[in-house]
Amino acid sequence: MTLFEHIGELRRRLIYVIIVLVLGMIIGLMVADPAYNYLMSQEPVNKMALHAFSLWDGIGMYMKFALVIALILVLPFIFYQAWAFVKPALGEHEQKSALKFVPFALIMFLTGLAFSYFVVFPMAFTFTTGVARHLNLEETYGVTQYFAFMFNILIPISLLFELPLVIMFLTKLRILNPIRLRKMRRLAYFILIFLGIIVTPPDFISDALVAIPLILLYEVSVLLSSVVYRKQLERDRLWEEELEAT
Repeated sequence: MTLFEHIGELRRRLIYVIIVLVLGMIIGLMVADPAYNYLMSQEPVNKMALHAFSLWDGIGMYMKFALVIALILVLPFIFYQAWAFVKPALGEHEQKSALKFVPFALIMFLTGLAFSYFVVFPMAFTFTTGVARHLNLEETYGVTQYFAFMFNILIPISLLFELPLVIMFLTKLRILNPIRLRKMRRLAYFILIFLGIIVTPPDFISDALVAIPLILLYEVSVLLSSVVYRKQLERDRLWEEELEAT
C-alpha cells in the first residue's frame, strides 16, 4: 500500500470508531437514568442536596454519563480497529496474539473505573469538602460540578489502566521493547507521579495511594513487554536457523 492508501485506511478505521462512539453515547443516554440513580444512592452524595444552576445542567449531566458509558463500549472496538489496521504487517502468530488483547481492554478499563471510584474519588471528595468546612464555607453543590469533579478523576485513571495493553501491543509491533522502556523509566515515573498529584488532593498519602499503583502498572507493562520481546527474539532465532539450513 502507498502512503495515501495507508492514510485512507486509517481514516476508514477512525470513521468506524466515531460511528460506534456515537452509537455508544445513544445507548449511554438510554441507560443514564439507572446509572445516575445508583450513584445518587451511594455515599457521599446520598446525604447531599445537589442543585441546578443552569437550564443546561440536567442535559450536561446526561451527556457526561453517556460519554463514560460510550467509552466502556468503544474501547474494545478501538483496540480491534487498531489490530485490523496493522494486521497486514503482522505474521499469522502475531495476528492471533495481538487479537487476544481486545477483550482485556474492557477488563482493564473497568478495573481502573472501580479503583478510581472506590479509592481515589472518596479521598479527593473528603479532602476538598474538609477544606471548605475549615474555611466556614456553606456547601452548595451543583449537579454539574459534582459529576464533573467525579468524572475528571474517573476517566483519566481508567484510561491509564490501559497502559499494559498498549505497551504489549506496541511491543508486538516492534515499536517498543523492554530495553527502551527501562531507559524511559525515570521519565515515566515522573509523568505518572505528576498525573497522580493532579487528580488527588495535595497530601502525600493520597498522592502515594494513586501514584504507586500507576508505577506498578508501568512495571507490569515492562514485565509483559519482556515476555513478548523474548518470544519475538526466539522466533527470529528459529527463523534464521531455518533460513541458514536452506
